Amino acid sequence: MTAPTARPGRGRRRALLGLAAAASAVALLAGCSSPSAGSSDSGSGEVAKDTEADLTYAVWDQNQVEAIEANIEGFNEEYPNIDVNIDVTPYANYFTKLQTQGSSNTLPDLFWMNGPNFQLYAGNGKLAPITGEVESGAIDPDNYSAALNDLYTYDGVQYGVPKDFDTIGVWMNKALFEQADVPMPSKDWTWSEFQETGAELSEKLESDGAYGAAAGMDGQTTYYDTIFQAGGSVVDDGKSEYDTKAAQEGIRFWTDLIDSGASPTIKQLTDTTADQWFTSGKVAMYQGGSWFRSALIGTDMEDDVVVYPLPKGKQQATVIHGVSNVVAEGSKNKAAAQALQVYLASKPAQQQQGDMGAIIPAHDGTQDAFTETMPDADLQVFLDAVDYAKPLPVSKNTAAWNTLETNLLPNAFDGSQPVDEVTARLAQEMDAALAKE
Repeated sequence: MTAPTARPGRGRRRALLGLAAAASAVALLAGCSSPSAGSSDSGSGEVAKDTEADLTYAVWDQNQVEAIEANIEGFNEEYPNIDVNIDVTPYANYFTKLQTQGSSNTLPDLFWMNGPNFQLYAGNGKLAPITGEVESGAIDPDNYSAALNDLYTYDGVQYGVPKDFDTIGVWMNKALFEQADVPMPSKDWTWSEFQETGAELSEKLESDGAYGAAAGMDGQTTYYDTIFQAGGSVVDDGKSEYDTKAAQEGIRFWTDLIDSGASPTIKQLTDTTADQWFTSGKVAMYQGGSWFRSALIGTDMEDDVVVYPLPKGKQQATVIHGVSNVVAEGSKNKAAAQALQVYLASKPAQQQQGDMGAIIPAHDGTQDAFTETMPDADLQVFLDAVDYAKPLPVSKNTAAWNTLETNLLPNAFDGSQPVDEVTARLAQEMDAALAKE
């Protein structure tokens, strides 16, 4: 999930520091690169059951450790002599630590990878391909979303096995619809219906300080989705797509929402994020990720919430992202690490992860427990969205142009500059950043 936009001034300074850090990461990893991507033996998925090894498995979420330990217990029934140490580093420090390890070729044997950082490691030969495991049948990519497989494929070679995923939907507060005396729309809705519903809700809820919808400045949950729905893309073949009509239409969906009064202003959404507006009962429709359920379960408003698919533009689309398990190309215990990678990708292990409530598992047919956590909210919407999902936009140095988005797009959202001018400048500066990859 992308972090919310930071406050002006302080956020710009932090974003520039992030850009410098991203550039440094590329230099560090490239300077100490392992053999070229896909050049080594990628394994067969067949590892002797009496293999002895000590593995380090690096992750960033302490909340998932209990389920991971349960998985490892099952793994050790097959491989009793492979000891696995779970190394937990909070997300805020995880990739800084990983960059240091990557530059010194001391990466963990198996570790979590996300989309924005994947190409940096794959492109510098730090990850072991899963080609052998796929060819042997130990891993079947058809068990996972094609979009997730694409996200972890670089130069035609797949390296990561999806372990979980998230998609985007619209969280609806039925109580606010009733309060405003506005009927719930059809789930087969369009952009115009979303806009009209948002404006009507805001008008009728004005005296209560509430709004119909919230624009937000998070690409994954807002404008990436509408750019895709407009038939566009964010980055394609190493070039920015922001200076296209489709991308501009995707941005205008949100600026129009603000201009109509259907949404709080960007300043208001900077001071109080869109999800906070929703949980405080001041926004009726919040476009957010499947992970948002954790903020609602057990609250007073849980029974008032239902999920809708994203409204349809020229086409139906949502962003999908998920974490993958990757093996270090330089691991001294690569075969054992790949055996663990294969086990964690299996249906029994993924089912166990889902049943324990750790994640939405990526393996087809293992997600029932997720929908049952809020049985009346129709969480199935997030699972159905996989069929029309598109991968989170990334490149080899995603952080560089994410910083540009953070710095430039607020000028369009606050109305200080026209959308086409902002996106033209963003495309130009983004292309310059992409050219350095």
